[in-house]
Amino acid sequence: MKIHHIGIIVNNIQDSLGEFSKFVKFDETTIPTLVGSQKVNVCFMKIGELRIEFIEPVGNESPVRKALEKGGGFNHICFEVDNLSETINEIVEKGGRLIVSPVEGFEGRQIAFVLLNMKKTNLNLVELVEIKND
Repeated sequence: MKIHHIGIIVNNIQDSLGEFSKFVKFDETTIPTLVGSQKVNVCFMKIGELRIEFIEPVGNESPVRKALEKGGGFNHICFEVDNLSETINEIVEKGGRLIVSPVEGFEGRQIAFVLLNMKKTNLNLVELVEIKND
């Protein structure tokens, strides 16, 4: 398991890219892409080995719309895993809760979201993505 990206909710990807790129130089930037299963557009910026994901809700039914209305910003950490099903089972056995079952996400990869229910750390939402098979 390794960190794949940090997810940040924004109102408009293009505006946020312009603003953020004043302060940070990216090694790579992807073209904003629709992830239909999550009703969001996403754009990844790579800095060294880390990626930052801007998440823009598409429509009022987007699961991140309410978070944006509360100000947006940091949303989740995503971990890349070898086996999505096994990792979900391990997390659930330890008290986590699956909130989005595996679906097709970015790059056509399987993703899932879990709540870790950590009271002392205030890091609850975690995205899991299965390693890309080239």
